[in-house]
Amino acid sequence: MDVVNTVAVFTAALEAARRRGATVGLVPTMGALHDGHRSLIVRAAAECDHVAVTVFVNPLQFGDPDDLDQYPRTLPDDLEVCREAGAATVLAPTVAEMYPGWPAPVATTVSVGGVGDHWEGGSRPGHFDGVATVVAKLFAMTGPCRAYFGEKDFQQLAVVRQMVADLSMPVDVVGCPTVREADGLAVSSRNVRLSPDERAAAPVLSRALAAGSEAVAAGEDRPAAVAAVMADVVAGEPLVDLDYAAAVDAADLSEPASLADVGDVRLLIAARVGPVRLIDNCAAQAPRAPGDRNRGNRDRRVAVPCTDG
Repeated sequence: MDVVNTVAVFTAALEAARRRGATVGLVPTMGALHDGHRSLIVRAAAECDHVAVTVFVNPLQFGDPDDLDQYPRTLPDDLEVCREAGAATVLAPTVAEMYPGWPAPVATTVSVGGVGDHWEGGSRPGHFDGVATVVAKLFAMTGPCRAYFGEKDFQQLAVVRQMVADLSMPVDVVGCPTVREADGLAVSSRNVRLSPDERAAAPVLSRALAAGSEAVAAGEDRPAAVAAVMADVVAGEPLVDLDYAAAVDAADLSEPASLADVGDVRLLIAARVGPVRLIDNCAAQAPRAPGDRNRGNRDRRVAVPCTDG
């Protein structure tokens, strides 16, 4: 496995791989790699000839400087995960390498409207502009490839897919199931910052999603009512402060008038557990109306059960 620190060397390595006839798989990360990241690299290695991983804590997507400072940086351990999972090339650049002139503001950024405007986009203004900008740069550095993203960050996945479609990028974006702990908590780099009591409280997010999914399966088609079911579950855990709970159309993350009109329903939730902000999501399946043959066929890629991973 080759570890490089400059964009030029990274790009040259992947161009050389393609000249040899190899297919390239890309796994963009911010480091602090866990089993979720490992699963992305393993899948990429199973489907592609040459796997590239990027490890870069992107300052553009952090609105809170303290959050950026506290984000875990564990490069030696990350490299071992990459090596064991099957990566061939790892790019671990400095901020200055990615954004020449830093800390001067970046003059050119990428903004994805619509799918990125609400939920995380509303709670963290500018976050998805930072995500889209760095991912666009990484795609340009990598060239034609398959890029692997976890569905735990479902809105991020939707933003990246929209950007790739709108800008005609030569990238096949692959969404991979969320990896969970035994108690249902979605694996996240932020989980290490939870105290023991907070860690014990955090699985309430997955329980809330399960309750919302059960409500949808039972025939509840009002998005606000499903959101209220999830909020009620979270309200029973005093260490968790709910940001939002929502039932949306998975195709564009809009909140429909009725879930009965939606092919694939996605439940979203975000909350602060102590000082740590956590997000999660899952698919939900509404009962199909008799004779409705077309419902659910718009984007089957996003239909993943709540207990995925």
